[in-house]
Amino acid sequence: MYYKAIIQGRLEFGSDKSYQKVRKMYDYRTENYYKGVLVFTAEDVFNDEDLSLEIPRHVSQITEKNFKNTCSLLEYCAQFALAGSIRAWQIDEGRIMHYAIIEPDSDKVAVRSFLKGRKLVKQIGKEDEAIQALTKAIEKYNRHAQAYERRAKVNFLLKKYHDAKRDYTKCINIDPTIPTSYYGRAKVHLLEENYQLAIDDLTMATKYSIALQTVYWKAKRIKADCHMKLKQWEKAAFDLKFFSKRKFVPDDPNYQWKRWAHYQYGRVLIETEEYKEALIALNMALKIEGGSGNIQNKEILRLRGIAKKKAGKTGYLKDIKQAAKLGDLQAKSLLKEFA
Repeated sequence: MYYKAIIQGRLEFGSDKSYQKVRKMYDYRTENYYKGVLVFTAEDVFNDEDLSLEIPRHVSQITEKNFKNTCSLLEYCAQFALAGSIRAWQIDEGRIMHYAIIEPDSDKVAVRSFLKGRKLVKQIGKEDEAIQALTKAIEKYNRHAQAYERRAKVNFLLKKYHDAKRDYTKCINIDPTIPTSYYGRAKVHLLEENYQLAIDDLTMATKYSIALQTVYWKAKRIKADCHMKLKQWEKAAFDLKFFSKRKFVPDDPNYQWKRWAHYQYGRVLIETEEYKEALIALNMALKIEGGSGNIQNKEILRLRGIAKKKAGKTGYLKDIKQAAKLGDLQAKSLLKEFA
Protein backbone atom coordinates (compact mmCIF):
# COMPACT_ATOMS: atom_id res chain seq x y z
CA MET A 1 0.00 0.00 0.00
CA TYR A 2 1.14 3.50 -0.81
CA TYR A 3 0.50 6.44 1.52
CA LYS A 4 1.21 10.14 1.33
CA ALA A 5 4.50 11.21 2.92
CA ILE A 6 5.75 14.70 3.73
CA ILE A 7 9.39 15.14 4.74
CA GLN A 8 11.18 18.46 5.30
CA GLY A 9 14.09 19.96 7.19
CA ARG A 10 17.88 20.05 7.30
CA LEU A 11 20.87 18.87 9.31
CA GLU A 12 24.13 20.84 9.58
CA PHE A 13 27.43 19.05 10.21
CA GLY A 14 29.75 22.00 10.77
CA SER A 15 32.98 20.42 9.56
CA ASP A 16 34.09 18.84 6.33
CA LYS A 17 35.33 15.76 8.20
CA SER A 18 31.92 15.00 9.73
CA TYR A 19 30.13 15.83 6.50
CA GLN A 20 32.28 13.55 4.35
CA LYS A 21 31.94 10.71 6.86
CA VAL A 22 28.14 10.93 6.83
CA ARG A 23 28.07 11.28 3.05
CA LYS A 24 30.02 8.02 2.62
CA MET A 25 28.03 6.16 5.26
CA TYR A 26 24.77 7.24 3.63
CA ASP A 27 25.80 5.57 0.37
CA TYR A 28 27.08 2.49 2.19
CA ARG A 29 23.91 2.02 4.23
CA THR A 30 21.69 2.72 1.23
CA GLU A 31 23.25 -0.21 -0.58
CA ASN A 32 23.95 -2.65 2.26
CA TYR A 33 21.29 -1.99 4.91
CA TYR A 34 18.27 -0.74 2.99
CA LYS A 35 18.90 -2.19 -0.49
CA GLY A 36 17.85 1.08 -2.10
CA VAL A 37 14.34 1.03 -0.52
CA LEU A 38 14.54 4.71 0.41
CA VAL A 39 12.96 7.99 -0.62
CA PHE A 40 16.25 9.81 -1.28
CA THR A 41 19.62 9.07 -2.80
CA ALA A 42 22.64 10.92 -1.39
CA GLU A 43 22.64 13.19 -4.44
CA ASP A 44 19.08 14.25 -3.62
CA VAL A 45 19.82 15.62 -0.17
CA PHE A 46 23.50 16.39 0.47
CA ASN A 47 24.71 19.95 -0.09
CA ASP A 48 28.49 20.21 -0.47
CA GLU A 49 28.48 24.01 -0.34
CA ASP A 50 27.27 24.43 3.24
CA LEU A 51 28.01 20.90 4.54
CA SER A 52 24.40 20.05 5.17
CA LEU A 53 21.71 17.49 4.46
CA GLU A 54 18.74 19.44 3.15
CA ILE A 55 15.16 18.46 2.31
CA PRO A 56 13.22 21.69 1.55
CA ARG A 57 9.93 19.77 1.24
CA HIS A 58 9.24 16.39 -0.25
CA VAL A 59 5.73 15.07 -0.91
CA SER A 60 5.15 11.65 -2.46
CA GLN A 61 3.21 8.38 -2.27
CA ILE A 62 5.39 5.68 -0.69
CA THR A 63 5.13 2.42 1.26
CA GLU A 64 5.44 2.18 5.05
CA LYS A 65 8.73 0.29 4.64
CA ASN A 66 10.10 3.04 2.43
CA PHE A 67 9.09 5.70 4.98
CA LYS A 68 10.51 3.85 7.99
CA ASN A 69 13.79 3.04 6.20
CA THR A 70 14.22 6.68 5.24
CA CYS A 71 13.55 7.94 8.78
CA SER A 72 15.95 5.35 10.19
CA LEU A 73 18.76 6.46 7.88
CA LEU A 74 18.12 10.14 8.59
CA GLU A 75 18.24 9.41 12.34
CA TYR A 76 21.62 7.77 11.82
CA CYS A 77 22.87 10.89 10.02
CA ALA A 78 21.54 13.16 12.77
CA GLN A 79 23.94 11.73 15.36
CA PHE A 80 26.82 13.38 13.46
CA ALA A 81 25.10 16.78 13.08
CA LEU A 82 25.63 19.90 15.18
CA ALA A 83 22.26 21.47 14.46
CA GLY A 84 19.05 21.08 12.53
CA SER A 85 15.75 19.26 12.53
CA ILE A 86 13.82 17.08 10.09
CA ARG A 87 10.12 16.33 10.40
CA ALA A 88 8.40 13.49 8.57
CA TRP A 89 4.74 12.52 8.34
CA GLN A 90 3.02 9.58 6.69
CA ILE A 91 -0.68 10.15 6.19
CA ASP A 92 -3.66 8.04 5.20
CA GLU A 93 -6.72 10.12 4.20
CA GLY A 94 -5.92 12.91 6.64
CA ARG A 95 -4.97 10.55 9.50
CA ILE A 96 -1.36 10.62 10.70
CA MET A 97 0.02 7.07 10.55
CA HIS A 98 3.62 7.91 11.47
CA TYR A 99 5.31 11.08 12.67
CA ALA A 100 9.03 11.50 13.28
CA ILE A 101 11.14 14.39 14.60
CA ILE A 102 14.77 13.78 13.69
CA GLU A 103 17.32 15.94 15.53
CA PRO A 104 20.94 15.76 16.74
CA ASP A 105 21.30 14.10 20.15
CA SER A 106 24.97 13.61 20.91
CA ASP A 107 27.58 14.61 23.48
CA LYS A 108 28.78 17.57 21.42
CA VAL A 109 28.70 20.81 23.43
CA ALA A 110 26.61 22.69 20.85
CA VAL A 111 24.03 19.89 20.88
CA ARG A 112 23.84 19.45 24.66
CA SER A 113 23.68 23.22 25.28
CA PHE A 114 20.86 23.63 22.78
CA LEU A 115 18.83 20.75 24.21
CA LYS A 116 19.30 22.13 27.73
CA GLY A 117 18.29 25.63 26.65
CA ARG A 118 15.25 24.42 24.73
CA LYS A 119 14.05 22.53 27.80
CA LEU A 120 14.55 25.58 30.02
CA VAL A 121 12.53 27.78 27.63
CA LYS A 122 9.41 25.92 28.76
CA GLN A 123 10.08 26.53 32.47
CA ILE A 124 8.77 29.71 34.10
CA GLY A 125 11.52 31.59 35.92
CA LYS A 126 14.33 29.88 34.01
CA GLU A 127 14.59 32.46 31.24
CA ASP A 128 18.09 33.68 32.09
CA GLU A 129 19.42 30.12 32.31
CA ALA A 130 17.78 29.32 28.99
CA ILE A 131 19.48 32.30 27.32
CA GLN A 132 22.85 31.28 28.78
CA ALA A 133 22.56 27.72 27.47
CA LEU A 134 21.34 28.81 24.03
CA THR A 135 24.07 31.44 23.78
CA LYS A 136 26.63 28.75 24.58
CA ALA A 137 25.24 26.61 21.76
CA ILE A 138 25.57 29.56 19.37
CA GLU A 139 29.14 30.28 20.52
CA LYS A 140 30.08 26.67 19.79
CA TYR A 141 28.35 26.73 16.41
CA ASN A 142 27.38 30.16 15.11
CA ARG A 143 25.07 28.75 12.40
CA HIS A 144 22.75 27.16 14.97
CA ALA A 145 19.45 28.44 13.56
CA GLN A 146 17.29 26.61 16.11
CA ALA A 147 19.24 28.12 19.01
CA TYR A 148 18.69 31.62 17.61
CA GLU A 149 14.96 30.88 17.22
CA ARG A 150 14.58 29.60 20.80
CA ARG A 151 16.63 32.48 22.23
CA ALA A 152 14.40 34.87 20.30
CA LYS A 153 11.35 33.31 21.95
CA VAL A 154 12.83 33.85 25.42
CA ASN A 155 13.71 37.45 24.58
CA PHE A 156 10.13 37.97 23.42
CA LEU A 157 8.79 36.55 26.71
CA LEU A 158 11.11 38.95 28.56
CA LYS A 159 9.73 41.80 26.43
CA LYS A 160 13.15 42.39 24.86
CA TYR A 161 11.52 42.84 21.49
CA HIS A 162 14.52 44.34 19.68
CA ASP A 163 16.68 41.38 20.72
CA ALA A 164 13.91 38.95 19.78
CA LYS A 165 13.57 40.41 16.29
CA ARG A 166 17.35 40.34 15.84
CA ASP A 167 17.55 36.65 16.75
CA TYR A 168 14.54 35.68 14.64
CA THR A 169 16.15 37.44 11.67
CA LYS A 170 19.47 35.65 12.26
CA CYS A 171 17.62 32.33 12.32
CA ILE A 172 15.86 33.12 9.04
CA ASN A 173 19.12 34.20 7.39
CA ILE A 174 20.75 30.87 8.30
CA ASP A 175 17.78 28.60 7.65
CA PRO A 176 14.84 30.25 5.87
CA THR A 177 12.63 27.15 6.26
CA ILE A 178 11.82 27.34 10.00
CA PRO A 179 8.18 28.50 10.24
CA THR A 180 8.26 29.46 13.94
CA SER A 181 10.95 32.07 13.23
CA TYR A 182 8.63 33.92 10.83
CA TYR A 183 5.71 33.51 13.22
CA GLY A 184 7.73 34.91 16.12
CA ARG A 185 9.04 37.87 14.14
CA ALA A 186 5.50 38.59 12.94
CA LYS A 187 4.40 38.97 16.58
CA VAL A 188 7.08 41.62 17.05
CA HIS A 189 5.82 43.42 13.94
CA LEU A 190 2.31 43.32 15.43
CA LEU A 191 3.49 45.05 18.58
CA GLU A 192 5.06 47.70 16.35
CA GLU A 193 1.71 47.94 14.48
CA ASN A 194 3.48 47.13 11.22
CA TYR A 195 0.73 44.90 9.90
CA GLN A 196 2.02 44.48 6.35
CA LEU A 197 5.40 43.20 7.55
CA ALA A 198 3.54 40.86 9.90
CA ILE A 199 1.46 39.58 6.98
CA ASP A 200 4.61 38.99 4.94
CA ASP A 201 6.18 36.91 7.72
CA LEU A 202 2.98 35.00 8.48
CA THR A 203 2.69 34.14 4.80
CA MET A 204 6.17 32.63 4.97
CA ALA A 205 5.24 30.76 8.15
CA THR A 206 2.40 29.03 6.30
CA LYS A 207 4.63 28.40 3.29
CA TYR A 208 7.20 26.51 5.35
CA SER A 209 4.73 24.64 7.56
CA ILE A 210 1.95 22.22 6.72
CA ALA A 211 -1.70 22.05 7.74
CA LEU A 212 -0.86 19.26 10.22
CA GLN A 213 1.16 21.72 12.34
CA THR A 214 -0.31 24.02 14.96
CA VAL A 215 1.82 26.96 13.82
CA TYR A 216 0.25 26.83 10.34
CA TRP A 217 -3.21 27.65 11.71
CA LYS A 218 -1.91 30.14 14.28
CA ALA A 219 -0.31 32.03 11.41
CA LYS A 220 -3.51 31.83 9.33
CA ARG A 221 -5.58 33.29 12.19
CA ILE A 222 -3.24 36.16 13.00
CA LYS A 223 -2.76 36.91 9.31
CA ALA A 224 -6.53 37.25 8.96
CA ASP A 225 -6.56 39.66 11.90
CA CYS A 226 -3.85 41.77 10.22
CA HIS A 227 -5.85 41.89 6.99
CA MET A 228 -8.87 43.09 8.97
CA LYS A 229 -6.83 45.85 10.60
CA LEU A 230 -5.84 46.98 7.10
CA LYS A 231 -9.47 46.58 5.91
CA GLN A 232 -8.40 43.98 3.36
CA TRP A 233 -11.70 42.19 3.74
CA GLU A 234 -11.46 39.65 0.91
CA LYS A 235 -8.00 38.51 1.97
CA ALA A 236 -9.19 38.19 5.56
CA ALA A 237 -12.21 36.18 4.41
CA PHE A 238 -9.95 33.73 2.58
CA ASP A 239 -7.96 32.89 5.72
CA LEU A 240 -10.97 32.87 8.05
CA LYS A 241 -12.95 30.57 5.76
CA PHE A 242 -10.32 27.83 6.00
CA PHE A 243 -9.69 28.36 9.72
CA SER A 244 -13.42 28.19 10.48
CA LYS A 245 -13.87 24.94 8.56
CA ARG A 246 -10.86 23.22 10.11
CA LYS A 247 -11.66 20.56 12.72
CA PHE A 248 -9.26 20.99 15.64
CA VAL A 249 -8.93 18.52 18.49
CA PRO A 250 -9.66 20.02 21.95
CA ASP A 251 -6.00 20.02 23.03
CA ASP A 252 -4.93 22.03 19.97
CA PRO A 253 -4.43 25.73 20.96
CA ASN A 254 -6.34 26.72 17.82
CA TYR A 255 -9.47 24.96 19.13
CA GLN A 256 -10.09 27.83 21.55
CA TRP A 257 -10.29 30.33 18.67
CA LYS A 258 -13.20 28.72 16.79
CA ARG A 259 -15.87 31.09 18.18
CA TRP A 260 -13.65 34.10 17.42
CA ALA A 261 -13.03 32.85 13.87
CA HIS A 262 -16.71 32.33 13.03
CA TYR A 263 -17.58 35.74 14.47
CA GLN A 264 -14.84 37.50 12.52
CA TYR A 265 -15.73 35.58 9.37
CA GLY A 266 -19.31 36.79 9.73
CA ARG A 267 -18.10 40.34 10.26
CA VAL A 268 -15.89 40.22 7.15
CA LEU A 269 -18.66 38.71 5.03
CA ILE A 270 -20.91 41.62 5.97
CA GLU A 271 -18.19 43.96 4.72
CA THR A 272 -18.04 42.05 1.41
CA GLU A 273 -21.87 42.10 1.22
CA GLU A 274 -22.23 38.32 1.43
CA TYR A 275 -25.02 38.50 3.97
CA LYS A 276 -26.47 34.98 3.76
CA GLU A 277 -23.03 33.45 4.26
CA ALA A 278 -22.45 35.88 7.13
CA LEU A 279 -25.58 34.58 8.86
CA ILE A 280 -24.27 31.01 8.67
CA ALA A 281 -20.96 32.03 10.23
CA LEU A 282 -22.61 34.05 13.01
CA ASN A 283 -25.05 31.25 13.81
CA MET A 284 -22.04 28.94 14.21
CA ALA A 285 -20.35 31.46 16.50
CA LEU A 286 -23.40 31.51 18.78
CA LYS A 287 -23.34 27.72 19.06
CA ILE A 288 -19.77 27.73 20.39
CA GLU A 289 -19.32 28.66 24.03
CA GLY A 290 -16.33 30.43 25.53
CA GLY A 291 -12.91 30.27 23.97
CA SER A 292 -10.23 32.87 23.33
CA GLY A 293 -10.77 36.31 21.87
CA ASN A 294 -13.44 37.45 24.35
CA ILE A 295 -16.30 37.40 21.85
CA GLN A 296 -19.57 38.01 23.69
CA ASN A 297 -23.08 37.00 22.65
CA LYS A 298 -24.18 40.63 22.44
CA GLU A 299 -21.58 41.31 19.73
CA ILE A 300 -22.64 38.29 17.69
CA LEU A 301 -26.34 39.14 18.04
CA ARG A 302 -25.76 42.71 16.88
CA LEU A 303 -23.88 41.58 13.79
CA ARG A 304 -26.45 38.88 13.07
CA GLY A 305 -29.19 41.49 13.26
CA ILE A 306 -27.33 43.68 10.77
CA ALA A 307 -26.77 40.72 8.44
CA LYS A 308 -30.46 39.74 8.62
CA LYS A 309 -31.56 43.27 7.80
CA LYS A 310 -29.21 43.59 4.85
CA ALA A 311 -30.20 40.14 3.59
CA GLY A 312 -33.87 41.08 3.76
CA LYS A 313 -34.60 38.56 6.51
CA THR A 314 -37.05 38.92 9.37
CA GLY A 315 -35.98 38.83 13.01
CA TYR A 316 -33.23 41.41 12.73
CA LEU A 317 -34.89 43.77 15.21
CA LYS A 318 -35.21 40.99 17.78
CA ASP A 319 -31.47 40.27 17.59
CA ILE A 320 -30.51 43.91 17.94
CA LYS A 321 -32.92 44.43 20.86
CA GLN A 322 -31.46 41.40 22.61
CA ALA A 323 -27.93 42.70 22.02
CA ALA A 324 -28.93 46.09 23.43
CA LYS A 325 -30.51 44.40 26.44
CA LEU A 326 -27.20 42.63 27.06
CA GLY A 327 -25.47 46.02 27.12
CA ASP A 328 -24.15 46.45 23.60
CA LEU A 329 -23.89 50.22 23.06
CA GLN A 330 -23.72 49.95 19.26
CA ALA A 331 -26.94 47.95 19.29
CA LYS A 332 -28.63 50.67 21.33
CA SER A 333 -27.58 53.24 18.75
CA LEU A 334 -28.94 51.04 15.96
CA LEU A 335 -32.30 50.83 17.70
CA LYS A 336 -32.54 54.60 17.70
CA GLU A 337 -31.51 54.69 14.05
CA PHE A 338 -34.15 52.12 13.05
CA ALA A 339 -36.81 53.93 15.09
